Amino acid sequence: MGVDGLLLFGVLALAGALGATAPIETGLAIAACVGLLSRRAPAWLLAVGLLAAAAGAVRAGVALGSHERGREAMRALLEAPRRCTVTLELDESPVWVHGSARLRGVVRHAECDERLVPAGVRVQLYGGPSDLRRGDVVDVTCDLAPTRLFRNLGAPDPTPYAARGRVWLSGSVHALELLERGTGLGALIDRARAHVRRRIVATFAPGAEELARALVLGETDLSEEDNAAFKKSGLSHLLAVSGTHLVFAVVSLVRALRVLLAHIPLLAARGDVGRVAAGAGVALSLLYADFAGGSGSAWRAAWMLAVVFAASALGRRPSGVRALGASLVVGVLVDPLAAYDLSFLLSVAATVGLMGLGSPVVRRIARLESRALRWLLESVTATVSSMIPCAPLLLLMAPELTLAGVAANVVAAPFGELVSLPLCLGHGLLAWAPALERGVALTASGALLAVRAVAHASANATWLALDFPEPTRLQLCALSVATALWCCGRRRVLVAILACGGLLGLELVERSREPPRGELRLTAVDVGQGDGLIVDFPSGRRWLVDAGGFMGTTVDPGARAVLPLLRARRAARIDVMVISHPHPDHFTGLVAVLRALPVGELWDTGQGEAHGSGPVYRELLALARARGVRIRRPDSVCGEHREGDVRVAVFGPCPLDPDASANDNSFVIKLSYGERALLLTGDAEHDQEAALVAREGDALRADVLKVGHHGSRTSSTREFVARVRPTVALISAGTRNRFGHPHAPTLATLSSHGVRVERTDESGSILVRTDGQALSVETYRSARGYLFD
Repeated sequence: MGVDGLLLFGVLALAGALGATAPIETGLAIAACVGLLSRRAPAWLLAVGLLAAAAGAVRAGVALGSHERGREAMRALLEAPRRCTVTLELDESPVWVHGSARLRGVVRHAECDERLVPAGVRVQLYGGPSDLRRGDVVDVTCDLAPTRLFRNLGAPDPTPYAARGRVWLSGSVHALELLERGTGLGALIDRARAHVRRRIVATFAPGAEELARALVLGETDLSEEDNAAFKKSGLSHLLAVSGTHLVFAVVSLVRALRVLLAHIPLLAARGDVGRVAAGAGVALSLLYADFAGGSGSAWRAAWMLAVVFAASALGRRPSGVRALGASLVVGVLVDPLAAYDLSFLLSVAATVGLMGLGSPVVRRIARLESRALRWLLESVTATVSSMIPCAPLLLLMAPELTLAGVAANVVAAPFGELVSLPLCLGHGLLAWAPALERGVALTASGALLAVRAVAHASANATWLALDFPEPTRLQLCALSVATALWCCGRRRVLVAILACGGLLGLELVERSREPPRGELRLTAVDVGQGDGLIVDFPSGRRWLVDAGGFMGTTVDPGARAVLPLLRARRAARIDVMVISHPHPDHFTGLVAVLRALPVGELWDTGQGEAHGSGPVYRELLALARARGVRIRRPDSVCGEHREGDVRVAVFGPCPLDPDASANDNSFVIKLSYGERALLLTGDAEHDQEAALVAREGDALRADVLKVGHHGSRTSSTREFVARVRPTVALISAGTRNRFGHPHAPTLATLSSHGVRVERTDESGSILVRTDGQALSVETYRSARGYLFD
């Protein structure tokens, strides 16, 4: 059996784009796959495919570099969040999130505290009315800042995702005035979306309204609990706009149109009305994908369905393989970063599973006489065959896969696909009949709530959940090669055994590297405006000092930045967790880590309990006590300790000063290994620094200084820096911080002492390594330098 050229081009172009961020692994995978196909495809076809892969890599690299340079330019221009007046033209469908609109558009004119933002910059704003549409021109008073990214070496890279959105600035709306109404097809579609959204909100039951909007409009606005339950149970696809939705909605319309045209004698006599209806199906597929939110999965399914309809309209027999290949080619041509869209990849993987794994099994099941047994086995087959190729991608989002997901899909699919979907789609057309509309909404709500109940029940069946590590790039490379071998159709059982053995071997290699032995490693995690430090000791023990946190936002840097990095490092435990001092930008993210991993000890100054530091702090301590974590105060940790070959000296707060601020009661810890030393200072300010200089003197000497209070002018006095005499200073600050951290006087002090300064707001995560003699510093920016050239 030969190789379909269109599918080969699509796969290689898609894979090539991944080479922009993982060139070695991607190159190995492509070379291996092309080698395996060398006997099944002509040389010229493989050569053109390799050119497609190279073109995909170049286009993706250009897109990534362009986005990062633009974002850096905006950071240099604004420096900090600023109040702006913006004239904005919306170029994307508004999405309803948390009770307000998310708007994206292009700047026509923008002024931020007398700083002009160039026209053409793309902006994302939260706030505004629900009836806006593409093409609308609005005047907005808003706060703008560069987009927030957690950029940490070793963790999933957020840059490609951000680059796909092409947004450099984001913020919140304070006032908005509509200047000009948009016209055109996009505006009409958004008007229809706004109407459907209003009717869903007005008529669906509480708890079902968000599910209906996700199903019909592609608006992901679920509660944290519902979102986690649907992901963990494997039922997210029932709420995602996918091929099933398009097939149901568009194919139903095309069939209805064919029946209608067949009853028009003039048209029926002149030709094949089925081909005319199929031609209309091409446009309907694309229009529906746009109406349903335009996600990567929706567009991929729409392009595939459009190819099938186009073939039928031309009187040719549709080919599923060729249609899949065409959808990949179009997807990469439209979006050079489509390979980084997880919904797009999941849609591709599920389709491949259904076609390659499910179809042969379903053909055998069709021979069974029992209709009920056939339905059950077909449901299980569809679920399993689509889940298998999706599993590695799902592990990039969450560390668990549950066997209960198979049963959950069999039970929930009839409610989701046979009841909820047609009722929700039909509901949008029933505003003219209020009683019927309410009845349909009530029935659809019941079906959706049943799906939600199944999702929660499945997610809560923890005894059926299996923990898996996040796949590494080499493991994904190996899976790609194994997939190519499988598709070649020879000795598939042996291929499966070798693939499992190879993945296990690579996992053992990865675990042998983490944590590194014989090396002291300090990672300043990019947690935004806050602190988060991971310390890996030569003995293999691991400390976590703070984990960031933001006030007044649902963004959790513990879950979004720290845990993904720990997970990538195969961390199974935190031996010592330290709250440097009880401020939210240091302790908030620790809650997510404590929920996810066992912790040996928690060091806390105790000042938060004495003066009250809010509900999150109380939750953290209560959770620690409930899990049997030993809580230690300064009186039990001050002085010197040993962590294997590393000397740990706790200088502060020794003793705790009840009259001092929380900042000036920060834990100050020195780690000495061989000839090298690192000094961690929390948010220590002038008073604590002065006390340390007077009490500890030359004992403060360190090669690396974690600068206090994010580089504020209230820390890092000349006397303190002169006593420490660091060669490298680490500053943890956020791109969007309103405090202007790090302050110019602090940077000037460090510069006057010849200190190399590395900042998380500029360079992303900072990795310091020492074997006790040599010392190296690596940052996200230095490792991803091609993005900044």
